[in-house]
Amino acid sequence: MSSQRMVPHLVRIHHRARVGIAALLLLGCAACTPPPNEPTEKPAEPQATQLRDAMQKPLDDARAAQAAVDADAARQRKAIEDAGG
Repeated sequence: MSSQRMVPHLVRIHHRARVGIAALLLLGCAACTPPPNEPTEKPAEPQATQLRDAMQKPLDDARAAQAAVDADAARQRKAIEDAGG
């Protein structure tokens, strides 16, 4: 009868051995995987450039138009002063 009691104990030991070997194999496979690609030295471009450009273009256009209006006004004042007025 003592052999009947030993069998469940051996089955548990055998099962634990299988689980241990499987765990070791998984760890071994994980250790052999190549490292991830190293990041490039070039910093990533900001993703909000389109939004920034879309907001900046009208402001630049307005500044250019204001500069043209100011230049025309200055020419007109000079013409009035030269005409004696």
